[in-house]
Amino acid sequence: MEFTPAEGRRRVAGTDWAALAAELDDVGCAATGPLLTPAECAELAGLYDRPELFRTTVDLARHRFGSGTYRYFTHDLPAPVAALRGALYPRLLPLARDWAARLGRPAPWPDTLEEWLTRCHAAGQDRSAQILLRYGPGDWNALHRDVFGDLVFPLQVVVALDVYGADYTGGEFLMVEQRPRAQSRGTSTALRQGHGLVFTTRDRPVRSRRGWSAGALRHGVSTVRSGRRRTLGLVFHDAS
Repeated sequence: MEFTPAEGRRRVAGTDWAALAAELDDVGCAATGPLLTPAECAELAGLYDRPELFRTTVDLARHRFGSGTYRYFTHDLPAPVAALRGALYPRLLPLARDWAARLGRPAPWPDTLEEWLTRCHAAGQDRSAQILLRYGPGDWNALHRDVFGDLVFPLQVVVALDVYGADYTGGEFLMVEQRPRAQSRGTSTALRQGHGLVFTTRDRPVRSRRGWSAGALRHGVSTVRSGRRRTLGLVFHDAS
C-alpha cells in the first residue's frame, strides 16, 4: 500500500489525543497509537544502509554524545516519514500553543507545517532534521535537547522500528526533568514497535504557587544490553 498523506492522517487520528495531552502535561512525554506496521518499520530501518538518502552521519562517540550512530535524511523524505510528519504537526500544534500560553511565551507557529518550514528556511534553518538512529550492544545516547537554531517547535516524536525485549534489550527512552529547589525526576519508557512517543524538545509547563513556570527536560537513551535498536526521529523545525 502506498503511504499517502491521507493514510498518515488516518494513522495519526487513531490516537486518543486528549489522553495523550494529559500525560504529556504530567511527565513531558506520551505514547501515540500505532503509526507504522512491522513491515513498514523493517523497510524504514533498512534505509539506513542507503547513504544517498542522507545528508550526513553522526558518530555519537566521536562527539562524546554517547555511543551509536544516526543519519539525517535529505529533504527528499521517504513517503511514510513525510506523511507522518505532516499529519502529526496539526495535532501537536494546539498543544504547543497551549503550553506557550501558560508560560506567557510567543507562539510563532503557523497553521501549516509548510508555512513554518518556510519561516525556518528564511531564518537560515534550512537543513533537514529528520533522523534514523541505530544502536547496538553497549550503545547509549547522552541526555540532550534537539534545538538547532532560534526557531524551535516545542514537541517532537520518536517512532520505534524494532521490538523491545525481542530484537533488543535495554535502550529505554529516558527523560530527566530539572526541578527548582528539588532533586531531578527521571522517566523511563520502553518504546513499542511502530508506535510514536511525543516528547518535549526542551521544557514543559509546571504549575507553581505563582502560576506557571518552565520545567527543563532533557532526553536520551539508556545503554542497549543486547541486539539492535533502531528508531525514526521526527522533528518539526529544520536545522541551521
